[in-house]
Amino acid sequence: MELNQLLGRIVDEVAPLRGSGVVADYIPALARVDPAHFGIAIADLEGRVRGVGDWQMPFSVQSISKVFTLALVLAGSDEALWRRVGREPSGNAFNSLIQLEHERGIPRNPFINAGALTVTDELISQVGDASGELLAFLRTESGNPDLRVDAEVAASEAAHADRNLALTHFMASYGNMRNPVATVLDQYVRQCSIEMSCRDLALAGRFLAAHGVRRDGSELLTRRQAKRVNAIMLTCGTYDAAGDFAYRVGIPGKSGVGGGILAIVPGRCAIAVWSPGLDARGNSVAGVAALDHFTTLTGWSIF
Repeated sequence: MELNQLLGRIVDEVAPLRGSGVVADYIPALARVDPAHFGIAIADLEGRVRGVGDWQMPFSVQSISKVFTLALVLAGSDEALWRRVGREPSGNAFNSLIQLEHERGIPRNPFINAGALTVTDELISQVGDASGELLAFLRTESGNPDLRVDAEVAASEAAHADRNLALTHFMASYGNMRNPVATVLDQYVRQCSIEMSCRDLALAGRFLAAHGVRRDGSELLTRRQAKRVNAIMLTCGTYDAAGDFAYRVGIPGKSGVGGGILAIVPGRCAIAVWSPGLDARGNSVAGVAALDHFTTLTGWSIF
């Protein structure tokens, strides 16, 4: 099936789901987003990108940013991070304190909030301005120099960050923070508040489909490292719905409560989908359905 035809069919298939679910109303700036939005974009290994729907409309990437900060940290120091964070699915909510206490300040994986805060802390130690480093990387890989942090979303998140503050202080009490808690949280909030479109996100994530090779042909990650990031996306990228996502979609993916999902078909393409209505586990209802249709219609699954 030709790609444009395929994308058009996916739009038709998910039309009944547009507007279903609920937006992330615990972040006031995201509560006003229309849940009926839907966009999808596909970037191939050569950097060609196609999309339909609201694929060029910017949205808040939120936890999808965790994929990129993880890649940047691993590019700088492969093994140091894994002494501070695990690689196992959590089975709990993304902002849970219970598991963190049981495991004495070592987060279960880098994509739950506690783990992502640890990754951000590691990147601060490596480069200083973690969110600035991330933004520069995303601008380069997407080819969009206008990418920015949404100041309103960042302020909204910072004003409602009690749980993340608690997580960070708790890890600090076990010696698993290298930088001041306020600095780590500020950088984390800024990285989650970056705005990108499906086009930008698919292009920025293309290096994971290309086994770690960046837009300019240089190597950010080794093939082995890229394989491992994709593996963690598959097992941990959609929180406690990772098993269902693997069952339905069958490729690595990372979701965000802004309604976006970045998915990777290794050796083929990166896919970004956005629809703000979320299910009970914080994943886009129409977005997961669209990726399910995509892998079913193309046969592009890792299984």
